[in-house]
Amino acid sequence: MIPIQLTLEGLYSYQERQTIDFTGLTEAGLFGIFGAVGSGKSSILEAISFALYGETERLNARDKRAYNMMNLKANSSFMRFDFINHDNKIFRVEREFKRNSKKFEDVKPSSVTYYEKQNEKWVPLDHSDCEKIIGLSYANFKRTIIIPQGQFKEFLELGAAERTNMMKEIFNLQQYDLQNNTAVLTSKNRSELDQLEGHLKGFEDINEEHISAQNELLKTEKQKFENINTEFKKAEETYRNLKNLKSDFELLNSKKENYKKLLDEKKTFDALETETELYDRIFRIFTPLISEKNKLYSELKNRMEEQKSHSTALQETTKKFNQNKEQLEKIRPEFEALDQSKIQENDLKIILQMLGYSAEIKLLKERTENGSAKVKEVESKQTLTKEKIQELENRLGELKPKKLDNQLLLNAGNWFSTRKNMLESLQKQTEKTENFKAELQKIEEELKPFNIETDTFQQDFNLKITALEKQKKEISARKSQLEVQQKLAHFADELHDGKSCPLCGSLEHPHIVEFNDVSSELGKIQKQLDELDFQQKEIQTRTSAVEKILERKKLLQSQLETENDQLQSIMIQQETHLKTFIWEEFNPENEADFNTKRAESFEIEKQIEELQKVISGEHKNLEQTQQDLNKFNKALEDFKRKEHEVRTKNDASEANLKIFRWENYHEHTVSEVEKLHSDLSKQNLETEKQYQKLSEEEKEIAVSLAAQKSTVSQLEKQLLELKKEISGNEIQIKEALILNKFGGLNEVESVLAQEINILENRNLIQKFRIEFETTKNGIAELETKLKGFHFDETQFSEVEAQFRTLETEKNNANNAVVKLTTEIERLQNEFRKKEGLLKDLSKLQKRSENLKIMTNLFKGAGFVQYVSSIYLRQLCDHANIRFHRMTRNQLSLQLNENNDFEIIDYLNEGRCRSVKTLSGGQAFQVSLSLALALAESVQTNAKADKNFFFIDEGFGTQDLESVNVVFETLTSLQKENRIVGIISHVEELKEKIPVSLNIVKDEERGSLIEVV
Repeated sequence: MIPIQLTLEGLYSYQERQTIDFTGLTEAGLFGIFGAVGSGKSSILEAISFALYGETERLNARDKRAYNMMNLKANSSFMRFDFINHDNKIFRVEREFKRNSKKFEDVKPSSVTYYEKQNEKWVPLDHSDCEKIIGLSYANFKRTIIIPQGQFKEFLELGAAERTNMMKEIFNLQQYDLQNNTAVLTSKNRSELDQLEGHLKGFEDINEEHISAQNELLKTEKQKFENINTEFKKAEETYRNLKNLKSDFELLNSKKENYKKLLDEKKTFDALETETELYDRIFRIFTPLISEKNKLYSELKNRMEEQKSHSTALQETTKKFNQNKEQLEKIRPEFEALDQSKIQENDLKIILQMLGYSAEIKLLKERTENGSAKVKEVESKQTLTKEKIQELENRLGELKPKKLDNQLLLNAGNWFSTRKNMLESLQKQTEKTENFKAELQKIEEELKPFNIETDTFQQDFNLKITALEKQKKEISARKSQLEVQQKLAHFADELHDGKSCPLCGSLEHPHIVEFNDVSSELGKIQKQLDELDFQQKEIQTRTSAVEKILERKKLLQSQLETENDQLQSIMIQQETHLKTFIWEEFNPENEADFNTKRAESFEIEKQIEELQKVISGEHKNLEQTQQDLNKFNKALEDFKRKEHEVRTKNDASEANLKIFRWENYHEHTVSEVEKLHSDLSKQNLETEKQYQKLSEEEKEIAVSLAAQKSTVSQLEKQLLELKKEISGNEIQIKEALILNKFGGLNEVESVLAQEINILENRNLIQKFRIEFETTKNGIAELETKLKGFHFDETQFSEVEAQFRTLETEKNNANNAVVKLTTEIERLQNEFRKKEGLLKDLSKLQKRSENLKIMTNLFKGAGFVQYVSSIYLRQLCDHANIRFHRMTRNQLSLQLNENNDFEIIDYLNEGRCRSVKTLSGGQAFQVSLSLALALAESVQTNAKADKNFFFIDEGFGTQDLESVNVVFETLTSLQKENRIVGIISHVEELKEKIPVSLNIVKDEERGSLIEVV
């Protein structure tokens, strides 16, 4: 995997959205990411891991990961990572999670989408499985590409089983784990063999002798069938001829009987034909004339009734028109006097307004008098308030000179507060220092039981462990020889002629070696090994305990020095602080006097504030009084102005009166005038409405009267036309009666009353004629055909019985032949199946023997472990190339017999020791060498042009010389087409690496990325 670009926002200390372009960094081959501790360097790797896999090393799902990963000033987190996989395809992954706006700690789960770049477009994928794209699980990704802090030595310290599983996944070693495949094949073969053997039990009676016997029997049955079939054909021909003759005689007799019946029915059908033709002729001539006559008489009746109805309506409309005219003439004088009456109505309305104006003028006079009194009252209150304000301001002027300056009190108070805090800090720091001294004394007491030299105890313990390892190695070698001898003895006991050897597969064993029983000696050796393991563990336990105590001592000493420095710093700060006291009003040693004076000043300030509040309140009252005075004066002016306006309106209204006079009504009440106005208004309205109504009715009736007169005239004309049409129809009917020789229309109607179905009768007649002629012709043909023939019923019965007997015998013989033929075919098919099954049985039996040999080969995944050990040894060889250079050829890495890593120490005669005995710097060197070798192997397997590797720890454990060696090693990787990224705060590396990113943490904006 090669990174292209990373965008992150709202993640850990990264508050703002920022983008890292890896293109320039990866082109350099070696680049760095530098920054102070806690600046957010490792967060870049976590962003890549989380974007790809949704997993991080620091947090898991139970740790409220989404909430803790999100920046506390952000409401959402976003990651976008573009990269190239081992197939040189470009992919993008985006993850985002958001904070619940109502609940700060509720962060919704992240959403993830993968894209592939195709034809310069990002196409979304239908899955989010990163392992399919990169080819590595998360566990192996952080071991071979991005190694986070704290995980650098993980591969080195893995157990054998976990390491084997890792090798299987990374290098696809499961292809060599054929144990399960062999077991499946064996089970399947055994099942097929059992089924085949059970199937063959059903074929025990199938053989060639039985098939031959059935063929002989078939020949006999076929000959018998041929003989019977010859006799049957002769009898069949005789029987068929007699049967046909019998059918002809029976048919002739049947036709003669039917012909007699048809002769009897012929007269009836002749009469029916005459009657049907007469009905058809009358129906076609007279039905249209009679229908037209009925239609005309019906329409004449309807028109006469309609004429009568419209004549009655015309009389009623004429009567209404005359009545309306009389009412209109009666009301006309009142309508003509309506204009004068409406003027009177308007005068009454004006008088009502003037009565209202009079009442309003009276009320405004009263309000003006009351307003004048209220203005005088407010002016008196205003004078009293001004006097009170002057008195309060005099008291305030007396208090102000007695108050101390607030800034002076604040500065002095801060000085005393700081001095108090310094004294408390000095006391606490002194107690801390004494506590650390007591802890160091306790550690010295803990070391006394171990009775060691603190400077050389490590070497002493290593010498003891080396001696135990040597002794253990010698005993283990002897144990391995005895175990091999014991296994060979077991194999020798199991060998028998005819049974295959599990090692070479031979079935013959001419020279079997004999071995002595070594179980007792193996037991003793195992006890010795257990004892050595116990001693070794005891030494390691003591070593670990001493290292922990010394580490605690070292830490406490460091902390004690820090606390002493802090104590001295506090004392110096206290002396400096005392020199900053500049206030003559107070004593630096008498804080109580300062507090008293400050309290007095605060009390005076409080009194001043209360007086200012009261004065402010009185000023507000004075302002309110002035506002009230202005409001009352304005209202008074409004009353006077309004009174003048109302008097003006009243005078204008009096001038508008046309008939009535104001002097006649000014003493009337409003209700009296309103009643006069209402009565007159109702009378005028009623007169106008009634006149308009009668006028509209007159117009409507006149229109209706004209229309009805026109309708009656039209109906009279239509009646005359109908009478002419009826006369013409009667003439046509008389002419048709004369022409068809009928005495009257009654005779025609009696014929039509029969309602004969002409088409149905004609079909019946035609069908009868055809049947009659067909029967007559059939009798003549049969008599001609049977002339000279005679039928004997007894002879026919004898021939029929002989035919039935021979037919039964023939069928029986045919069934026997068919049955035997079918049985022989079945036996032949079954025999062929049996031959095929026997061949399959032979193949399965041979395969079963081969699968037994394969099962022995792949039992216990031993072959996978063997291949895994080969890969591990190759990794060791590749890692040692760099490890030798880093350690100046002093140390080497190897695999022991249990496939665990151990160190060869060339400074101590090339003896082996555990990787756990390495110092922090050496552990980093060997882990780096192994990680580089593992990354190279993985990415070589993936056939990538380049491979990428990220390191996030370890450089701080190296001295300057070692840093140079490690840097040279990493620089050499550029020539091998390798890309390495380094995360560190070591300044020496920052100076050596030309291309890097610098992470700066801003208090307001969070972590910021700079390209250096």
